[in-house]
Amino acid sequence: MKRLEDEGKLLDQLLTLISAQFGGSCEVVLHDLTKDYNHTIVDIRNGHITNRVVGGCGSNLGLEVLNGSVVDGDRFNYVTTTADGKILRSSSIYIKNDEGTVIASICINLDITETLKMEGFLRKYNHFESSQGEFFAQDVNKLLDYLIQQAQSLVGKDPKEMNKDERITFLNYLDEKGAFQISKSSIKICEVLGISKFTLYSDLEAIRGKAG
Repeated sequence: MKRLEDEGKLLDQLLTLISAQFGGSCEVVLHDLTKDYNHTIVDIRNGHITNRVVGGCGSNLGLEVLNGSVVDGDRFNYVTTTADGKILRSSSIYIKNDEGTVIASICINLDITETLKMEGFLRKYNHFESSQGEFFAQDVNKLLDYLIQQAQSLVGKDPKEMNKDERITFLNYLDEKGAFQISKSSIKICEVLGISKFTLYSDLEAIRGKAG
């Protein structure tokens, strides 16, 4: 394949297949990365998930792939949070031309916000706490995503909608699991919760003070 248009019909069928299979809670996006980065989206299904449309821009991960900072940008089942608080389970693959140059990407964003709330409700309703087994991550970013998802499941609420007590429960879980041992984890956790570093450190000081 030399250009994205060479496989236009197949890619259209693929996006239709994925969106039809997973329904309205699943956004599927096709980026043409040969275009100006501010206008890479050439096809999108269920764009209401991230409030994007055809003609929109790519993500920060796509920039890193194009920049060469990330050699293999393919990622699967990682957790992201939208600006309006949706929790997404996402996967992205990058498409190369015959010369091995990245020219496009397909991204899937499945909104799991409501199912996480239901999971939290059922755990409380059933008085059930599962024993956590070992999680083998390919890198610390995936490990941190996993721990954040587990903390989210424990509370059963969108992190940005948590009150202080719920946020403390969320952070206490992450602290007990060693999440803050991961370099720059505080930046990601602050973004997920929508709080400042000052608030984060204040909460952690209170948590660790009680534990001591």
